[in-house]
Amino acid sequence: MTTLTDRYVWAAARSLPEAQRAEFARELRERIGDVTDANVERGAAPADAEHAALVELGDPLALAASYVDRPLQLIGPKYYLMWWRLLKLLLAIVVPIAAAGVLLGQVVAGAEVGDMVAATVSTAIQVFVNLCFWVTLVFAVLERSPGASMPASTWTPDQLPQPRDDARAGRLGDLIASLVFLALFAVLIVWQQFGVVWIGGERQPIPVLDPALWSFWIPWFLVLLVLEAVFAIVIYLRGWTWTMAGLNVLLNAAFAIPAVWLFVSGQLFAPEFVEAIGWPWGEGSDVTAAVLLIVVIGVSVWDVVDGFIKAARNRGGSALGGY
Repeated sequence: MTTLTDRYVWAAARSLPEAQRAEFARELRERIGDVTDANVERGAAPADAEHAALVELGDPLALAASYVDRPLQLIGPKYYLMWWRLLKLLLAIVVPIAAAGVLLGQVVAGAEVGDMVAATVSTAIQVFVNLCFWVTLVFAVLERSPGASMPASTWTPDQLPQPRDDARAGRLGDLIASLVFLALFAVLIVWQQFGVVWIGGERQPIPVLDPALWSFWIPWFLVLLVLEAVFAIVIYLRGWTWTMAGLNVLLNAAFAIPAVWLFVSGQLFAPEFVEAIGWPWGEGSDVTAAVLLIVVIGVSVWDVVDGFIKAARNRGGSALGGY
């Protein structure tokens, strides 16, 4: 279980540059311990003595800022932390809700995919900018108005966050990006079957991938996408190991080798699609095909190498085998 001191030190140190965190955390623990011991000698219970020591030190973010001589004066020292916490809370809540609302409206209206993305991203950016501007303006006006004031925030140890696994927190972004990409890839594989290219005067839709692939290869790729999603979740929970790096090689090979073979043998794309886009694009067809193959193989190789590098780092060694 984490103590109030653990939570306080973590909350203060996380706002500092990584190179300064260890020394700062050590000095801060010593300082808290000295104040706590002094309170105990005066007759306070250990828990009350620790609580009083943290109250005396004050807000951990303000303490960390003073340690690196970083003034909190974008708004002003009186309201800076209140402004910063409120702004982060509003951005985390309002921006996603606004973007989701616009996206839902676009879907209901039957808009094109490009229009959906453009409207959603545009709305998210506008809401983000407006929140930053208006919240900052309100705090600036309040601080500079003689007759207007608001109570300054009072910090207590009860507000301390629970420490989190920084390594896992760093992997959360990778997990979200992987799951979103895999989901979009699976949707595109299914969606293209309904036709994304139109030919002829009647605009008849044609699929990109050969429908004959649904007999085996398209289900094969969809299953691999599900396995990749499971793999990403396991990486988030357990981190990279040599075993996971080895599995990553198998997953990449299971996807890249059939995809390259189908492309080279001319079985990947639907004949109507190839005819509609004028493949192989004239005299530069060989170069185009070679570039596509190099990109696919290069991405797979890099993903494999990156997996082994991360596994080596987690073991405390180097990617070249030095420990």
